[in-house]
Amino acid sequence: MSPLPLLSLVIFAPWIGAALIACLPRLGAGACRAIALAFSLSTLALSAVILGCYERGAAGYQLVEMHGWIGALAVHYHLGLDGLSLVLVLLTGLIAPGALLASWRQPGSPRLFSLLFLLLQGAALGVFLALDFFHWFIFWELSLIPAYFLIRLWGGPGAGRAAYQFVIYTLGGSAFLLLGFVAIFAATGTLDFVELARMGADGSLAARLAALGGFWPKAVFAGVLLGFAVKVPLFPFHTWLPPAYAEAPTSVSMFLTAVMSKMGVYGFLRLLWPLFPAPLHAASPFLIWLALGGAVLGAFAAMRQSDIKRMIAYSSINHLSYCLLAIFAVSAASGRAAPAGDAAAAALGGTLLQMFNHGLSAGALFFCAGILEARAGGRRGLGDFGGVRTAAPVLAGLCGIAMFSSLGLPGLNGFVGEFLIFRGVWGLVPWAAATACLGLFATALFLLTFWQRVFHGPRAGAAAGPFADVGPLDLAVLVPLVALMFLLGVLPQLLTGLFNPLVASWAAHLSLP
Repeated sequence: MSPLPLLSLVIFAPWIGAALIACLPRLGAGACRAIALAFSLSTLALSAVILGCYERGAAGYQLVEMHGWIGALAVHYHLGLDGLSLVLVLLTGLIAPGALLASWRQPGSPRLFSLLFLLLQGAALGVFLALDFFHWFIFWELSLIPAYFLIRLWGGPGAGRAAYQFVIYTLGGSAFLLLGFVAIFAATGTLDFVELARMGADGSLAARLAALGGFWPKAVFAGVLLGFAVKVPLFPFHTWLPPAYAEAPTSVSMFLTAVMSKMGVYGFLRLLWPLFPAPLHAASPFLIWLALGGAVLGAFAAMRQSDIKRMIAYSSINHLSYCLLAIFAVSAASGRAAPAGDAAAAALGGTLLQMFNHGLSAGALFFCAGILEARAGGRRGLGDFGGVRTAAPVLAGLCGIAMFSSLGLPGLNGFVGEFLIFRGVWGLVPWAAATACLGLFATALFLLTFWQRVFHGPRAGAAAGPFADVGPLDLAVLVPLVALMFLLGVLPQLLTGLFNPLVASWAAHLSLP
């Protein structure tokens, strides 16, 4: 255990900022935004401290905090951090301040916006660090409330319907997730993730659920699977995502795609796979087809969009489906002989890289789409622009880098994660890797089409008149993200070194109980 509760500070510092804003009603708009930015940056500052304490050669949980809480339910306040958690905390620390800067000129109440955004940031961090289902689920559900109001109050013309659909879908998935863990608690008497993972590995969790009734193991697995499938989302549970991302204000779209979408993938890796290795192995052949549906059909759906934000939203479904494809391919390989270990390590390492790198590129693309929309007076169709490169060359250059990162160009960060995923999946389920290549081709087609129609050719549409290039505030958001795209494209080991021991441990324990 750490003498200083660093993980608690990471979670609650944004909430302290939210409380401070709420308790000082006479703060002006600038002061509210400055306080929100300072407390949002606390995640990045504390992450730097954590990196100094983090043992890179260890695979287990570090900086653990554990205190008794509700004795009658055997609930503990339990926090811990491993390579998976650390990557997502770092991603949140990078994206959240940038998203707040993107909202600097957001109309409406800056006090309420800043308060809700800090609540959302703290809840997401709690999901990545909690190790007991009781307070993990509290963080999980609390993230929905500020996200709903941020979309509903500051979103576009269809924000009401999009926010409602977002909440109904995610609450529905969460209900199945909650019921599943109620059954797990009834069978085991614990909600601690570490203990449940141990029981999942040796098969005792399945045996205890079976003692409740023959159908319970499959029903609980299906409930937990559905809860995370909606959150990612896994095809065909994706229909809430494009309207939510498209109608949300730019800053919220950045956080939704970069951070909140990773909560579902995190749930697959942290809970579903460790607790239910045998059921997930049995379901993986079917789930691989669903992941391919998201990877391929998501890319083809993006090709059909004329709205830039909806195009990027479908692109997110495509990219996150590669992560799910890797997880399901590894699960399908569980129980095989040792040669699958190297491919599994590549697939899982690529998944963690893809989660981080997608957050950078998709967040930057949504911000660029927000700049285009603001310059065009609310229009954001592909046909509303032309020749933006001539009118705003710096914006074109930065957006182009983010686009090529999302496309997976070698030398940029997006290439490494996708390469490892395809290398790993090819070694485990070759036909699935070959099929998923259709999504890569479609991604290249729609992104290059976007690049050509919006940025090249003669100035037309919104770019025909006065069209300002990026300003200092825009550069403050984009330059750090673009710099990391180059840095991690050339030196991915800066990130892989944080989780390689964890991935090696996962790959070494592929046998089924």
